[in-house]
Amino acid sequence: MAEQLKGITVALAGPRKSEEMAKLVQNMGGTALHRPAQGTVFLDGEALREALVAWTQHPPDLAILTTGMGLDALFEMAGEIGLAERFQEVLSSSPIAARGYKTVNALKKRGLVPEVRDDDGSTTGLIRGLADWDLRGKEVVLQLHGDRSPRLIAWLTEAGAVVRAVQPYLHTPPEPGSLARLLAEITEGLVDAVAFTSGPQFRFLAGYAREQGKLGELVQAFETKVLAVSVGKITSESLKEEGVKRIVMPEHERMGSMFVELGRYVAANR
Repeated sequence: MAEQLKGITVALAGPRKSEEMAKLVQNMGGTALHRPAQGTVFLDGEALREALVAWTQHPPDLAILTTGMGLDALFEMAGEIGLAERFQEVLSSSPIAARGYKTVNALKKRGLVPEVRDDDGSTTGLIRGLADWDLRGKEVVLQLHGDRSPRLIAWLTEAGAVVRAVQPYLHTPPEPGSLARLLAEITEGLVDAVAFTSGPQFRFLAGYAREQGKLGELVQAFETKVLAVSVGKITSESLKEEGVKRIVMPEHERMGSMFVELGRYVAANR
């Protein structure tokens, strides 16, 4: 495994744990480039406080939780404003739908079990899990995962639900110039692979490429000369939405597994 990425240059689009990811690539013989396609993730404190107060004062008919990180942020804020006990009580008494194993684990450590969960770690899987629920006229609190989730919100609205979105953290664009450099390196084939660890990273990149009139060129590069590497199904959905079909993705959503899968792909196609 140590030499599986020998001669391979991997651009790392994720700003978090970039040093850890770079070490993984280097240990496999590859070269890692820090190319963040997403800015700092930060808590929207004021909006989160208001949302928690409304959530605890007017419990919904269904709570949809999409990330363990978001649930942890909600409990942290609830503790800061003296609502931790009430928030736990509200979650315990309301049906919960969860997406992703990290969300399920975050619930489990608080003694909570979702009534609905995805079957494959994706938004599509979550929608399948909710397909038989009668949501007409029901109030649903949806914990977003850093950016808007238009597909899920549209589905819930079409099902007749009244959706209250809660966004514990926001994804921001990267530093000026970062996307231009990454786009050029991809379209010119100066990197062999790009590792994405969240959907917004590709959406920011695709949005910039679209502005420059180069989205088609970007997608074509991923289909022919540069490998798109995704940490999991949610991230892959963002790539697929723009037409990227050739995606290297591990079975289990782990950073280490992502690079192991990349190594296997490269070794099999040398």
